[in-house]
Amino acid sequence: IEEHDAEGRVLTAEFPSFYIVCAYVPNSGRGLTRLPYRQRWDEAFKAYLIGLDTQKPLILCGDLNVAHQEIDLKNPKSNRKTAGFTQEERDGFGAILQAGFIDSYRELYPTVPYAYTFWTYMGGARERNVGWRLDYFLLSKRLGAALCDSKIRSTAMGSDHCPITLYMAIDETKAP
Repeated sequence: IEEHDAEGRVLTAEFPSFYIVCAYVPNSGRGLTRLPYRQRWDEAFKAYLIGLDTQKPLILCGDLNVAHQEIDLKNPKSNRKTAGFTQEERDGFGAILQAGFIDSYRELYPTVPYAYTFWTYMGGARERNVGWRLDYFLLSKRLGAALCDSKIRSTAMGSDHCPITLYMAIDETKAP
C-alpha cells in the first residue's frame, strides 16, 4: 500500500512452516497529530497479517507502539490521551488479537504488573520503573501450543527499550 510503503517499517521472513514479521508500528505523535494515519495503518496491517495467516501461521515481533491494557503502563489514568494509550490505538491492537492472534506475554503472565519494555529517558523513569509495555511477540492462535515462554529482559541496558525473548517449540518438519 503506497501510503504505508514510505514508512519502511515491516520485514517478513518466510520459513517452511511459519512467517516471522518484524514491525515498528507508527507512533501517533505528540498531540496525536498522526492518530488518523495510525488508524489507517492498524487496519491495513491487520489485513496484511490475516492474509499471511491464511497461508501459514506467523509470529509478529516488534515495537507496536501501544500499551494494550492498563496493566501495561505505570500511569494509565493520566495517559488516556497520550500516543500509545488512546482508546483508538488500544482498539486497533485488540482487533488484531480478535482476528486470531495471541499476545504471548499476557497469555503466559496475564496478571503480572510492572512488566515494561520502554522507559522515557526523562526523569529517571527506568530507575523508578515508570514504563510502558510497547514491544510484543504476537502469535497465530494455532501456534499457541508451541509457546514455551515470553520474557522481558528489563535489565539489558543500552536503549530506552529493552529486548524481549520468545521461546517456541516448533518442529520445522511438521507444519502446525
